[in-house]
Amino acid sequence: MNPTTTRPTSTAAIVSLSFGVASWLLLPILAAIVAVVTGHLARAEIRRSAGAIDGDGLALAGLILGYANLAAGILTILVIMFGVAVLFGLAGLNGH
Repeated sequence: MNPTTTRPTSTAAIVSLSFGVASWLLLPILAAIVAVVTGHLARAEIRRSAGAIDGDGLALAGLILGYANLAAGILTILVIMFGVAVLFGLAGLNGH
């Protein structure tokens, strides 16, 4: 391959990064899921292309942002559930 020739960037990688960023700004759960799915699809496409397609870093960034957002969402839900359990569940242990 000619060193001056640019390789095309995977569209799925661009979508993954875009939705990874959007998951922190606009649509947390939905965008994070799209970022993760398209990130995995992009990395598989890039591996199969044997160097003909670029964008692995974009896909990886989208995956990291998407998974981090999902983890933060799950952690938030667990903290809220624990708080509710403490407020309402433990009140019954006092005999009240």
